[in-house]
Amino acid sequence: MKKLSALAIGATMALSATAMPATAQDVAPAALIISQGGLGDGSWNDSAFAGFEAGLEATGIEGRPIESNDVAAQGEEIMRRAADAGFGLVISLEWIHGEPMEKLAVDYPDTDWVIMNQTREGDNIASVVFAEHEGSYLAGALAAQVTTDTSIKGINAEPIIGVIAAVKAPGIDKFLVGFIQGAMAINPDIEVKVAYAESFGDPAKGEQMANAMFDEGADIVYHVAGGTGIGVIEAAKNAGHYAIGVDTDQDGMAPGSVLTSMIKRVDVAVDEIVQGYAAGEFPGGEVMDFGLAQNGVALSDMEYTKDIIPAEYLERVEGFKQDIIDGKIDVWDVSSQGYPDFFK
Repeated sequence: MKKLSALAIGATMALSATAMPATAQDVAPAALIISQGGLGDGSWNDSAFAGFEAGLEATGIEGRPIESNDVAAQGEEIMRRAADAGFGLVISLEWIHGEPMEKLAVDYPDTDWVIMNQTREGDNIASVVFAEHEGSYLAGALAAQVTTDTSIKGINAEPIIGVIAAVKAPGIDKFLVGFIQGAMAINPDIEVKVAYAESFGDPAKGEQMANAMFDEGADIVYHVAGGTGIGVIEAAKNAGHYAIGVDTDQDGMAPGSVLTSMIKRVDVAVDEIVQGYAAGEFPGGEVMDFGLAQNGVALSDMEYTKDIIPAEYLERVEGFKQDIIDGKIDVWDVSSQGYPDFFK
């Protein structure tokens, strides 16, 4: 794996680079814009960066991640500077960048652009969409079964679970609504506590909020909060309860205290895009879907908890998965359907 070194574009952006071999000199370099929370979040950004590195390694082209002190507010400036600097492929992991990217795609028609978690118009824009609601449905169904099984250590008899999100936005609430719908499929009367940390990078706040939910009777808390979620997992470990990880397989962050993780294979998506770009096969104007059917979202293998979860619970979750793939279960998608009545 090539080592990436740091350099700067502007006062607020930091990049790191690999050497470009002669065989790839005719391909303009690729840029990966890191979203809120930054590298080291153990989640969305780190997973995408791993896929980015894999794509660079496989193709030999040059590539650089871009981090900004205020990636949300400076989105248009960051992306414009990347295009001006000669990057032929610009992948943004920041949801807020979708609207300015449409404008920039017109201004820079020779640059290939990629936006995540939404669809945008443009012959030189590839949109990558994950069915996070589908994977979260399975996580909710598992949590709702486990939460009242007092034969499992750390579980009380109350049908109470929780979810902590970074911010309130459709792209985040998509996870929450799927999770709640899955839990309600098991128990329509289950209580799902919902809270927003207003940060992707505050583990201390995540820990505080998770502890509050545990004190209120929850014994399983799902996090959709990037680096803030590290604190949720820490709280679960210290309290003797359970967290559910997100984006990557976070089960090993606190073995035995992470019930499962809802994995979102952004690493696979980014790797595929980089390799396609390098081969002259960029999917401009296309929407790339990654759902349960494509193995783009999935629950973890539960390496550290599978032995304590009754087999019938896992079988039921597997049944839900197949029903979703077969179209027998319609999981609510906030990004396309708005908000359901059960989520206020």
